[in-house]
Amino acid sequence: MNFDQSFDKLISHEGGYSNDPRDPGGETNHGVTKRVAAANGYTGDMREFTRDAAKAIYRKSYWDAVKADQLPDDVRFHVFDAAVNSGVSQAAKWLQRSVGVPDDGAIGPKTIAAALMTGPTLPARYSGARLQFMADLPTWPAFGRGWARRIALNLLGS
Repeated sequence: MNFDQSFDKLISHEGGYSNDPRDPGGETNHGVTKRVAAANGYTGDMREFTRDAAKAIYRKSYWDAVKADQLPDDVRFHVFDAAVNSGVSQAAKWLQRSVGVPDDGAIGPKTIAAALMTGPTLPARYSGARLQFMADLPTWPAFGRGWARRIALNLLGS
């Protein structure tokens, strides 16, 4: 799955504008938080934040940051989706734990090589590490059902 396909799938998870007081990310649009939008030069109202602006941020700040083009195709979207949902460093740690390399939170040549050698169990191993971590978060009661559904849909290829 390439970036454009992954972005389209991701947006189906993320939706539009949200400002849920239970969400520690705060105000978002197209899944991009106000903080991330501002860090990427956006100064407008988040209700007006465009899909194209979100796409540019997703490419640079998440897809490229996790080196998704270098990862095995069957886990590429999982890592990208997790980076968006939980941060690049955490997404990298789940991958590193899943492939048996030290979890320093930065995807480099050793992580990529190990991922390429892990085989068809990698998406399930990755999703298990992600779900285990998320179930322990204090925000699980508010958002856990949606997160679990999101991970399940990723595993189902939906």
